[in-house]
Amino acid sequence: MTPRLRLVAAALAAGVVLSAAAPLAAQTTEGKPRETLFIGVDTSGSFRQEYDNAMSFLAYYLYGHLNGLGGLSKPRSLFVAAIGGRDTSEPKAFRPIHDFQGKDIAQIEADLRKWFVPSDSLTDFNPFFAQVSRIAKERNLVLSAITVMMVTDGIPDVGQRTKDDPMALYRQIDLRPLEYLSKNITVRLAYASPKVGDNWRKYVPRQRVRLWATEMEVMQGWRRQLTVGAAPAQQTRLWKWVRDNVDFRVRSRGL
Repeated sequence: MTPRLRLVAAALAAGVVLSAAAPLAAQTTEGKPRETLFIGVDTSGSFRQEYDNAMSFLAYYLYGHLNGLGGLSKPRSLFVAAIGGRDTSEPKAFRPIHDFQGKDIAQIEADLRKWFVPSDSLTDFNPFFAQVSRIAKERNLVLSAITVMMVTDGIPDVGQRTKDDPMALYRQIDLRPLEYLSKNITVRLAYASPKVGDNWRKYVPRQRVRLWATEMEVMQGWRRQLTVGAAPAQQTRLWKWVRDNVDFRVRSRGL
């Protein structure tokens, strides 16, 4: 092969490599695949003390994620539902992403307060987890990472407590519908006390589900991260605080 032909062949080979790498590069610049975000709102009376703070925070949290502000992940799909009921195993409607898109923070907060009134008598996590599993399967969302974020005191009201097993209520929380729903599934608790968060870690049965709890005392400090007068896109301290404290990336739980 002559030197000229060798140059032509090298150029063609380089072109093939670049064309093959282009989609990979585009995928890399876009970042990791977008997650599916399920959010549960505790509507039981026991959460009423932290309800106002939680709804204000959740409005910022939803707005930040929907708009990908400050490095927050922009969800592929989003669903928000109540965790509670007047009876056990009571299903709740899951509000889709379309109910929140195109709204500002004040509008989102007003809707949250209208849709999720803290008037239920029970906190029953199991129907919520079962519905998350059903929706993820029906909508074919199981291939993406799934995050289940709950604003709640984390205290279950449903189940049987015994003298021999005072933590029985936590042992009866059923994460099995989530266990093999996705290769990457994380359950996050916000506003639980340190003791309740510890009870979830120690006594709620789980294998593959990753668990992260942000204690009530920490959550109460989110307002201090706000910059007065700054637009949401410029609230860099708040979005960093959310990434570091609420959306902290949990290591995979070993089997």
